[in-house]
Amino acid sequence: MSARKNIDSELRLMSTVPKTRPPSHPANVVTHRPAKLFPIVAIGASAGGLEALEQFLGHVPAASGMAFIVIQHLDPDRKDMLPELLQRATSMPVEPARNRMKVKPDCVYVIPPNTNISILHGNLYLLAPVAPRGLRLPIDFFFHALAEDRREHAIGVILSGMGSDGTLGLRSIKEYGGLVLVQEPGNAKFDSMPKSAIATGLIDIIAAAEELPLRIIDTLHHAHHYPPVRPVPATESTADKTAFEIICILLRAATGHDFSLYKKTTVYRRIERRMAIHQLDRIADYARYLRENLQEVELLFKELLIGVTSFFRDPATWAYLQEHVLPGLLATYPGGGTLRAWVAGCSTGEEAFSLAIAFREAMDKMPPPARYSVQIFATDLDPDAIEKARRGIYPANIAADVAEDRLKRFFIDEGDSFRIGKEIREMVVFAPQNLIMDPPFTKLDILTCRNLLIYLGAELQKRVLPLFHYSLKPGGVLMLGSAETIGSFTDLFVPLESKARLFRRNDSLTRPTSLEFPTRDLPTRTESPMETKPEQVPANLQHLADELLLQQFSPAAVLVTATGDLVYISGRTGKYLEPAAGKVNWNIHAMARDGLRQAIALAIPKALRSGERVVCPNLSVDSNGVTQIVDLTLQPIAEPAALRGMLMLVFRDAATTAKPRDAKPGKRGERGSPREMELEQALLQAHLEVRTLREEMQTSHEELKSANEELQSTNEELQSTNEELTTSKEEMQSLNEELQTVNVELQSKVDELSTTNNDMKNLLNSTDIATVFLDNALHVRRFTTQATRLFKLIPSDLGRALSDIVTDLDYPEFRHDAEEVLHTLVFSDREVSTRDGRWFQVKIMPYRTLENVIDGVVITFNDISRAKHLEAELRTFATEKKG
Repeated sequence: MSARKNIDSELRLMSTVPKTRPPSHPANVVTHRPAKLFPIVAIGASAGGLEALEQFLGHVPAASGMAFIVIQHLDPDRKDMLPELLQRATSMPVEPARNRMKVKPDCVYVIPPNTNISILHGNLYLLAPVAPRGLRLPIDFFFHALAEDRREHAIGVILSGMGSDGTLGLRSIKEYGGLVLVQEPGNAKFDSMPKSAIATGLIDIIAAAEELPLRIIDTLHHAHHYPPVRPVPATESTADKTAFEIICILLRAATGHDFSLYKKTTVYRRIERRMAIHQLDRIADYARYLRENLQEVELLFKELLIGVTSFFRDPATWAYLQEHVLPGLLATYPGGGTLRAWVAGCSTGEEAFSLAIAFREAMDKMPPPARYSVQIFATDLDPDAIEKARRGIYPANIAADVAEDRLKRFFIDEGDSFRIGKEIREMVVFAPQNLIMDPPFTKLDILTCRNLLIYLGAELQKRVLPLFHYSLKPGGVLMLGSAETIGSFTDLFVPLESKARLFRRNDSLTRPTSLEFPTRDLPTRTESPMETKPEQVPANLQHLADELLLQQFSPAAVLVTATGDLVYISGRTGKYLEPAAGKVNWNIHAMARDGLRQAIALAIPKALRSGERVVCPNLSVDSNGVTQIVDLTLQPIAEPAALRGMLMLVFRDAATTAKPRDAKPGKRGERGSPREMELEQALLQAHLEVRTLREEMQTSHEELKSANEELQSTNEELQSTNEELTTSKEEMQSLNEELQTVNVELQSKVDELSTTNNDMKNLLNSTDIATVFLDNALHVRRFTTQATRLFKLIPSDLGRALSDIVTDLDYPEFRHDAEEVLHTLVFSDREVSTRDGRWFQVKIMPYRTLENVIDGVVITFNDISRAKHLEAELRTFATEKKG
């Protein structure tokens, strides 16, 4: 309680510190903004992604200072319309990515079809995909490249889509300190990709597509990803130092793990990420928020334990291990044996299983007489990661890291995921462990601790490396991460391959090793002198009387489950049951005394099958050297429902004439003595029971053998069918995603075409000129409203020959002129009258497509009746004037 008050008082003191420095930065820190470094947002989408992309880009504010790269699953054999469609949603320029294109802020780049895209030093590179159509993972591929090139300035966004592409790539971005966001699954047309990403537990922000851009900007502003994350200052202010210590205290109180000795740069960076998400400016504010929200402590703990790993990470290192190190370790056991390995900081198990696969492949290359087994202990601080590792299920996109032959041999394809095979799973034992506080594993042939030391401070590293030396056998091998070294402990380990970070235990030490074993302080509960006992509740007379009757007069009985586990004990059962030696085992089969054990083992299944009471009379029970005759009754329980499926076992003493075991037996020839008759009867009963059991077992064995053969045959057929269905599913999924994209694009084009048709119709009608479009056979293709004044046209006349339509025109040469225009491509221009005295200027022109192909004629009818009437009047006036 006093510690809690101290924390609260410290928080109150920090709340009074004035804000005299930039947000989220301790005092005395000068930050520098790189001239050309800016955030790059990689957006992964698949089926249903066009709508989400338009919502996302449509809400990006002007001059955001970020570049956007869109990676979508596209049909490799189709022309891409995505840049054109996205340009309508944003004022930023949208263009297809080209090879060696320099990425600029406030621009959008779109992956072209049938390519993979990568980035190096801010330049885009297009690569030909090597995977077949259904196995491409362009989002994962680019996320990995962006994380390595942009580090904390990399931002990954997953939008609507099917499958799990992008999930592994987000891990890389998270590892390098970047920001990862996902569209809210309920807001996505297809939620497989968002759900797969969220299942990793690494996502910083989950929101609707239109909300993500502003969330990115707000987070970058508070987290100072731009400029980059600051280092820990050389001299911290008192308030910031106190806040950091309080955060460590809260973490230790909630989780039992002390992060105060971890590298402060790492811990500060993780804290700043949480501060940015909650938009808190000072570490003191976050300490207060942490104190008031216990759930945030758990989230920060998970943030500090980000486990980013993959199968066969750093392939060159694993290749060297398999070719040079593992054969040497196996050779030290020429006759075969058991090798022990420890994977410290195993995260979700990929590295542990990689080591198991490497061992398995190395053992396969050894001479046949040598028989080896491998025991790998894989530990991690994060219990959630250990739970995932134990399941051994990984997304389908691990195919990018695991060779196809390894996938077929060591994994079980479950459609949208891979399960580690039984052969490899049985080689690994997973357990939660704190490397700093829990005892280490010993007598190890190989110890891998990759990318864990980089998070530990110098003091912890000085404690851990001697511990690793102690854990390894003479000649044992230590495997570190690509960015880790043994530091000053060159006398403990001899490098095998510096680039691969492999070291052999040095057994010829020039100085004694100072070894500090991990210890964990286990709290002991002490009763406070201030605690008072609860007040006595007045006794119930009936309850006390019932208890007295049960204790003094009722027979001894136990309540057990169907498997024999004891649930409740009534009366004195010491004469019939005794605890088994060794580990505590509260099971009736282990605790029953001689004479009862066999009868109980046979009677329990019988009682459960029949559902009726089973009585076993006159059982001779050996109790502390005295033989007692006991009647055993087993009663299956159907009511009440809470006890259904259990059994009540009741013990009653059948005789009081028990005699000691060491009583003098009768003479050898006295076969009629009660003792001999009793033994003969028991032996006969035992023979009968054994014979019955043997017959039942033989029958069951034959049935199981037959069923097993049928199941094996069915399993082979199902496995073959499953492989075919998996291949078809991958192809269908790929085609479905591409069709979804094409469908959305075509729908957009249909909308454009509809708008264009409306514009065209209104344009033609506004000219007040009758127009008729004919195809090459002079059949009606389209006509304007004004044309119905000359021809008796109705909508159903489309496709009919215009010469078959009743008309008021006096134009018998119409068909000939139209055919002549089609043949010569020369315009025809005539003045034609109607039967009711109207005149029209008839123009017949060829109909040209955008590809410059003649596909019919266009006929316009311009009303010149007024001009003709004026001409006639002028001619009459001139004639009258001459006369």
